[in-house]
Parts: sequence; structure tokens; C-alpha cells
Amino acid sequence: MSIFDQAKHDVERARFLGDVRDLLSILRRQPNELLPFDWVRHLSPDGEHQRGLETIEVDHIIGSVDRYREFDRHYLPKEAHLDERWIGVRAAQLQGKELPPIQVYKVGELYFVKDGNHRVSVARRQGQKFIDAYVIELHVTVPPEEGDTLKDLIIKGEYAQFLKATNLDTLVPNHHPIRFTTPGRYEKLLEHIRTRQYFMDRKPDRAGLPPVTWEEAVESWYRRLYCRIVENIDLHDVMSRFPGRTEADLYLWIMDHRYFLTQKYGHDVGSEEATMDFRAQHSPPLYKRLGQRMKLVLRGKINPAM
Repeated sequence: MSIFDQAKHDVERARFLGDVRDLLSILRRQPNELLPFDWVRHLSPDGEHQRGLETIEVDHIIGSVDRYREFDRHYLPKEAHLDERWIGVRAAQLQGKELPPIQVYKVGELYFVKDGNHRVSVARRQGQKFIDAYVIELHVTVPPEEGDTLKDLIIKGEYAQFLKATNLDTLVPNHHPIRFTTPGRYEKLLEHIRTRQYFMDRKPDRAGLPPVTWEEAVESWYRRLYCRIVENIDLHDVMSRFPGRTEADLYLWIMDHRYFLTQKYGHDVGSEEATMDFRAQHSPPLYKRLGQRMKLVLRGKINPAM
């Protein structure tokens, strides 16, 4: 078989595997597209710098600047009219020719291709582990992860803005990550902190003292409100009752429930009683929990053993 015929066979095989992966992604309800680099703007990058020529891991390339519709998430080619370019790169590889480095943007530990999509596709199809690349790194507070969707990146961008607004990374190093599953929730946390600051300022023992600073309110909210509820969630095994949700999701729900109980009984019931009552009153039925867990397993979101 000639080099050209071998390369042609390889691209046809690659597109066939791409069709199979498309079908599997539909059955599993998992995304099978490359991430558009434009989505990175949701992460609120605050600068970039040239890292120069580096050797990067091919499997860590998850997106493209302008060719994200032409390859799937595994960088298998999707369009037949692009076969010629793919065949040319593969044929050069078979001939032992040295291919030029690709160009990528680095975001966290992942990469988006600026130039060299076909070289990446051929390299990945042949099981190549590393590839040379000219790297431009973007600085983000909350980095992307493999498997992220547009919604995930929007939420992470909101988280980055929250961290900048609160300076929580500096005030409480190694704090629990505060991740939501729905956009638009971090503004509610900022409202909680502002409320915390308001009531701290009005405590009788603060008479004559300077006003409570934003930083003091942030740290107090985190340690005395957020962490206490997270501890109670763990103590009373609440997470297992809400598959696919996060501690931050439950924190907001429990705080709302705490307010409801306080209005009902005329006094603050405290975080632990609110957590226990929320678990008892709002846990989904067992069959719904099992169904949700099965969906998450099929989508690769959780380990079946968990």
C-alpha cells in the first residue's frame, strides 16, 4: 500500500470512529464537541503572556479557536471535504518529515489550538502523547476542566468574579471550593456577606468601635455561616440525598429553609436544626435519587462505586 493510500485509509477510519463516538455521546448524553476558544472569555481572563516553544500533552488539548466544528472532542475529523489536508499531514508523518510546531492558548492546564488542528488530529489518532507547540498562556482565577460545558464555564467565571470581589483566596487560604451547578448564585452569596456585615456592625459589643470592614465580614460569613452548614451537611449525610448537587447548592437551600423556620417559630433555629429539617422535608424519594444517580453515572459525572 502506498503512503497516500495508507493516509487515505487512516482518515476514513478516523471519520468512522468519529461517527461511532457521536452515536455514543447521544446515548450517554455527553458532549462530543471541541470547546470554542471564545467560551474562555466567560472565565474572565486577566492577562496573557508568551511562554514560547514547549512540549505539551496532546490529550490536554480540548478546544480550538476557529475549527471547533470540524473535529469532535477526541479530535477526530468530522467533515469529508477536509480529508485532503488530513491526508497531507498524515502522509508527511509517514514519510518521516518533521512537522512544524502548532500554536496554542494555555488556560489552566488545558489547551486551545490557534494553528495546527490537523496536526493535532493526526497526532492524537496515532496515539502520540506529546507535541511541540508555541504557547500563549491566559491567566484565569478558576481554570477549566476536561468535560466542561458552556454552562460550566459561565459558572466558573462567576466564581472567579466572586473570589475577586471577596478576596477569599487571600483571607482564607485553602478554603473549601464554592461551586454551584446553576449560574447566577454567587450574587446571593454577596448578599449574605453584606447582610452579615450589617448585623455585625449593630452588635451591642461593637459600640464605639470602627465599622466592620468588608474583609472582616467575608471571613466571618465563611467561617461562621458557610463552613458550619457544610460541616452539618457532612455530619448528617445530606449530600447523598441530592445526587449531582454541590455543598454550595445545599448551603443556599438550607439558609432559605433556616429563614423559613425562623419565621415559623419566631426564633433562629440555628444551622444544624435547619440542615436536619431540610434533609427530612426536602430529600427526593429514593427512586428519584437512584434515577438521578444512574443518569450521572451514564454521563460520566460520578463514579459508579460512589
